[in-house]
Amino acid sequence: MASLTTSTRLVSVQLVNSVLRRRKTLEEATSSNNLFASLGCRDRAFVWLLVTTCLRRLGQIDALIARCLRRPLPEEACRVNDLLRIGLVQILFVETPAYAAVNSMVSLATGELHRYRKLVNAVLRRVVREGASWTQSQDAAKINTPAWLWKSWCTAYGDSLAHQISSAHLIEAPLDITPKVGPGPLLELLDATLLPTGTLRIKTRGPVSNRPGFGEGDWWVQDMAAGLPVLLFGNISNQRVIDLCAAPGGKTAQLVSRGADVTAVDRSPSRLNVLKKNLARLKLTANLVNADVKDWQPCLPSQYVLLDAPCTGTGTIRRHPDIVHLRGPEDVDRATAIQDSLLDSAVEMLAPGGILVFATCSLQPEEGIDRVSSLLARRCDLVRVPVTQSDHKCLDPFITADGDIRTLPIYMAEQGGMDGFYATRLRRSNKVDR
Repeated sequence: MASLTTSTRLVSVQLVNSVLRRRKTLEEATSSNNLFASLGCRDRAFVWLLVTTCLRRLGQIDALIARCLRRPLPEEACRVNDLLRIGLVQILFVETPAYAAVNSMVSLATGELHRYRKLVNAVLRRVVREGASWTQSQDAAKINTPAWLWKSWCTAYGDSLAHQISSAHLIEAPLDITPKVGPGPLLELLDATLLPTGTLRIKTRGPVSNRPGFGEGDWWVQDMAAGLPVLLFGNISNQRVIDLCAAPGGKTAQLVSRGADVTAVDRSPSRLNVLKKNLARLKLTANLVNADVKDWQPCLPSQYVLLDAPCTGTGTIRRHPDIVHLRGPEDVDRATAIQDSLLDSAVEMLAPGGILVFATCSLQPEEGIDRVSSLLARRCDLVRVPVTQSDHKCLDPFITADGDIRTLPIYMAEQGGMDGFYATRLRRSNKVDR
């Protein structure tokens, strides 16, 4: 049996392979890997660090490997490439002792890979000697960002902001939580920082479920940016709110905790079950509906509808570095088509004068302002209701010229940044033709 030290490296190589070649999300890869599940908390954390760093820095890593090879490795040696990747991560980015990084990765070159042991050893030892100076000449932000995303962000935000966004993605995001009632004793118990939205930010690492107040249902995990869309409704105490594409339920919990009578709709039975368990832990109640939003309508129209639509998730790359390697421009096209359909359905759920809040955790304009422009062009019964500081003073830094909300990973950088989110508020006219 492999030693525990070797096991952490082995499972890291397996997970990288699952993401880059089998096209699994990192969450799917870890949940289906028995070796990962068998590790203790400390070793799982080390594996997570190795794999997420590899995915964040893959452009740099592959460029350095290519620099050490006379010719690219053949396709059948793809596992050797992954061994080298995890080796470079240890040597250059997580400060593993060089001898441990080299020896552990060479020892994994077994079976049909045995003939590559000398190559693995030679490449890693060269990186030990010269890799640090090589990385200094790399433009880390650009080289680790796929060309299509880089071009998209440069067009949308300008070259300087695009570079800052890509740089922010190289750093893991802090843990944000939303208290069910208020910060109270949680601030001290969790050694947390109170953010302007009421979100608590925790810097220390470790299993979420082991932290004070989790089992008691005092809080849930939710990035600061993800909590902003609900604020656009204002006072919703005792109001009926429909939460579409609701799982895993962060915004559902937020709506219920603010006093709303919530109907949460999601098409996935498994994800809806996660939402149900989350609400049970929080001791919160909502009406759960398993249905496709495009096929479902409430018995009565609602004054408030929230659509946090499925998207490419490019605003959450700090938390999910696998997104960079699993998404392409064709995914943006697919997502926008789905969002248009969901928006049309959401509008039909609105009562006259009702408010629709539309949000996505994407940095792509196609999945934000472009969708709203398209919707307003084909629906004469909708108007934008611009967001102002009077809605909530914490919103002011994120209000766009159009009166929408746009956050970027570089915002509040001194406090640790935030996810990239887009949100807008629309009202249906009082006279609705049906």
